[in-house]
Amino acid sequence: MPAPTRELFAPGMTVAQARRALTEAFRQAELDSPELDARLLVGHALGLDHTGLTIDSGRSLGGDAAHALAALATRRLERKPVARILGVKEFWGLPLRLNDATLVPRPETETVVEAALAAIDSTGSRDRALRIADLGTGSGALLIALLTELPNAAGIGTDVSRDALAAARGNAGRLGVAARTEFAICDFGAALTGGFDLVVSNPPYIASADIGTLSPEVRHDPRSALDGGADGLDCYRTIAGQAPGLLKPNGGLVVELGIGQEPAVATLFRAAGLIPSPARLDLLGIPRALPARVATMTP
Repeated sequence: MPAPTRELFAPGMTVAQARRALTEAFRQAELDSPELDARLLVGHALGLDHTGLTIDSGRSLGGDAAHALAALATRRLERKPVARILGVKEFWGLPLRLNDATLVPRPETETVVEAALAAIDSTGSRDRALRIADLGTGSGALLIALLTELPNAAGIGTDVSRDALAAARGNAGRLGVAARTEFAICDFGAALTGGFDLVVSNPPYIASADIGTLSPEVRHDPRSALDGGADGLDCYRTIAGQAPGLLKPNGGLVVELGIGQEPAVATLFRAAGLIPSPARLDLLGIPRALPARVATMTP
């Protein structure tokens, strides 16, 4: 059960004292990042950024602020992710707004952006005209991140959820890439025609039976964004079947992997006529982003 958060904060307590009290409560609850979570929630409750929290560290909390902070703390102690509480998550340095239909973007997914940019760099300049497809776009994280790095690229994001596409469309508008984006409701690339220089995807890849073992924070994500079928590979099978028809002859595909999935996904891609490269490792050394290209026919 959550700690009695109303007792953590009292009118007259300073901002610094509130941060320390909340950090300690989160630490006792064995949350993964107690100091960061406390800073974000105190800043949100008081309307202060990181600098403001330092400048106003000696400011006293009013009764309304203490009440608001207690409500936020209760939600976090109930294991609701901070990104869900705030409705926003930073990805590739971009503040992405979320809704209940979107996965919370995670740091390891930035490995897909890195691998995709490396694939683009291997075939030419980043300032050329490019067409990108993000299959299962969710909040638009991959597509928008790539468009911020590729100034003359245009892209389309697909998703089976209208609500997820609404979030992605809103993020594209707020982050200045709306004029270069389109969105389509479909199953991965089912409604798309070919001619893409780059296709990316962070598909659902958790085996159905394993979803119940995930952390409470992860289980707040929509099941449709997590469930990869009995073996976790259903979406990779779909992507493998669609990708050869979506990519230009020199185009590249990059997908996120779950832990230990590189051999199985690479096998699926080879069977579909794709040539995978070694997966790019995330910051923990886990094979996370698998690049592939369409096999070219020789006379």
